[in-house]
Parts: sequence; structure tokens; C-alpha cells
Amino acid sequence: MSEVLTRWNNLPEEEAIHEILPCCGSKTWAKSVATERPVQDEDSLLAASDAVWGSLSEKDWLEAFQSHPRIGESRAEQTATAQSSAWSGQEQQKAAAADEAMKNALKWGNREYELKFGRIFIVCATGKPANEILEILRRRLQNDPATELRQAAEEQRRIMHIRIRKWLAG
Repeated sequence: MSEVLTRWNNLPEEEAIHEILPCCGSKTWAKSVATERPVQDEDSLLAASDAVWGSLSEKDWLEAFQSHPRIGESRAEQTATAQSSAWSGQEQQKAAAADEAMKNALKWGNREYELKFGRIFIVCATGKPANEILEILRRRLQNDPATELRQAAEEQRRIMHIRIRKWLAG
């Protein structure tokens, strides 16, 4: 068992919730995952995370989405933890390196998405250049609201896995 997981398993509940919250952004998710302790290993934690994520309401999913900055921006509209903000910067590293024309295309794509769906565009941006993200955004703009909510939730789940692994690695 990792040192991080051993320590986390022994924290008081409120501290455990606070510590894992940056991995997702949903307080309900963090509280529910913390109640699964003790967790033996990374695979068990990821499985618990997935089970909790799949059981959450749309409201909880939206709370998690709001903890992210828009693609191409550095800060979330809603206050995110310092750790979450740092991870977002790492995840969007390739998109941040785009030229101004691509950044503007992402900015306008984000606006179009928000007008259609009423929330920010969520994509697992790790390792993806801006042009690939823009292509995904344009494709997902064709989704109906229910399909898009499920797609955004799946992207958030993928982001959570990456962040949980980073957190466990220290």
C-alpha cells in the first residue's frame, strides 16, 4: 500500500474528504469515497471512485465540472483548490502552447458549447494538442443534451483516474 493511501486511510473523515476533493471537485463524491476507507490499493480506490461517480446526481456531476477551467484558460469560474488548479495547468499544457488563432477558436468553441449545453466543455486534455481538443469539441457539439452529459461525465471520470494516480504518487 502506498504511503499516501496509508496516511489517507487514517485521517479523520473531514480531512480525508478535503484531501481527495481535488481529484474530482464534487463534495458528494469526495465524502462518499472517503466513507469507503480503508482502501487497500490503487485499483480498489479507482473502483470505489467509479462506483461512487456512477451513483451521483447530475447536480454532483455539474459541481465537479465547475471545478475545471475552460480549455485554454488557467482558472475555473468556481473556486478550485490549489492542487486542482495545478493539475488543470498540467493537463492543458499542450493546449496552452497553441498559437493565438487556435486559442481564439477554442474560446469561441467553448462559448458555443456553453450556449448549447449551459456548462463548460469537459474533456480529458492530458496529452492532447489544441487542434485535437477543438476537433473533439466540434464533434461533441453535435450531441443531444443527454448524450453530451454522459460523455462529459465519462471525460470527468477519466480525469479523476489521472488525478487519483498523481495524488497517490505524491
